[in-house]
Amino acid sequence: MLLRKKCLAYKALIYKFLESVQISIFAHNFSLNLFNFRCLFPIFAANFEISMVLQRLKPLLVVSFVSIFLLNTISLFANEKEAAAKEEGSFNVTQTILEHIKDDHSWHLWGHTTISLPVILYSPQGFEVFSSAKLVDEHHEPVVYKGKYDYKLIEGKTKIVNAAGEVDVAASKKLWDFSITKNVASLFISVIILLLVVLTAAGAYKKTGISSAPKGLQSFMEPIVLFVRDEIALPNIGAKRYAKYMPFLLTIFFLILTNNFLGLIPLFPGGANVSGNIAFTMTLAVCVFIVVNLSSNKNYWEHIFWMPGMHWSMKLFLAPIELIGVFNKPISLMIRLFANITAGHILVLSLVCLIFIFKTVYAAAVAVPFVIFIFLIELLVAFLQAYIFTMLTAMYIGMASEEGHHDQAHH
Repeated sequence: MLLRKKCLAYKALIYKFLESVQISIFAHNFSLNLFNFRCLFPIFAANFEISMVLQRLKPLLVVSFVSIFLLNTISLFANEKEAAAKEEGSFNVTQTILEHIKDDHSWHLWGHTTISLPVILYSPQGFEVFSSAKLVDEHHEPVVYKGKYDYKLIEGKTKIVNAAGEVDVAASKKLWDFSITKNVASLFISVIILLLVVLTAAGAYKKTGISSAPKGLQSFMEPIVLFVRDEIALPNIGAKRYAKYMPFLLTIFFLILTNNFLGLIPLFPGGANVSGNIAFTMTLAVCVFIVVNLSSNKNYWEHIFWMPGMHWSMKLFLAPIELIGVFNKPISLMIRLFANITAGHILVLSLVCLIFIFKTVYAAAVAVPFVIFIFLIELLVAFLQAYIFTMLTAMYIGMASEEGHHDQAHH
């Protein structure tokens, strides 16, 4: 009872403090959820001086939180790598970085604790499902698993091997791997998170309508949806056609943003490099390519194969270049997202590895501040890459579906 009274007293003090502070809509709703208040805080500050002090303290609080989080993570990383170095006798920087950014059949938690993911294979003898733990020993080294065939992990890929342990190339070509890898599992987690957030916000709108002020997840989702609509879809596609492309643009934006943020969390359920996987970005690029070309009209293809207002000789010269541009657009989307996210992870891991390269704790005095700085930049890049990918997608759709000048004049 005494503890409950103290908690209520603390809540009352925090409530009185927040009444005199200018807070954003996001912070307001976060506070409502955190303390379960059923009241509304004033949007404008009653005390301007306290508001300015809080605005100055916000960056310091963010940096402090990120610093503590990263220092704990780096210390955990350091303990693991120190133990591994003692076992192996040396520290391989390249191998360490590649292990953390590549896909895997297991999800590493800490020390030697991992989550073994299911291996799903289809061969001429049918489907076969087993745990990825059967492909490695207690030291996480690849071993042969005897199923319908002899399977072994070769450079992270499941291959069929012969009695001598060598890869059977002919049999491996007939092997289809549908395994749930680390990136696939992380993608499922991000989709579940998105479904929970979107369906919760949609259910709230269905219950209260759009006449009342948004609350909870509504207040988080509504500004982002309006941002995508007003800053991306409307300017690039146009007021007449933007509405039917909004679900596609929002799906791309939130999917990339969620996976980017999860990739920055070094602990479970984060840590997977989904956006830094070329297969993921290629799939998104192929979807954009299909939507853009299905949205194209006669005017779009006319400007590619027979550009109006040009001499016929220039038309013949420009047509192949414009046709190459049709394929270059989604390729640029694929490579840009993959390269930026992967480069950020490699840079952070490289700075952490400086501690083990110089084999002194004093290197942390230089490495840790740079890691924190790059991590904060990565938070910006995570949002920026989702925005750029979505904006360019909307731009390509707008270019493909744009009406000709004579059609516009007629309308």
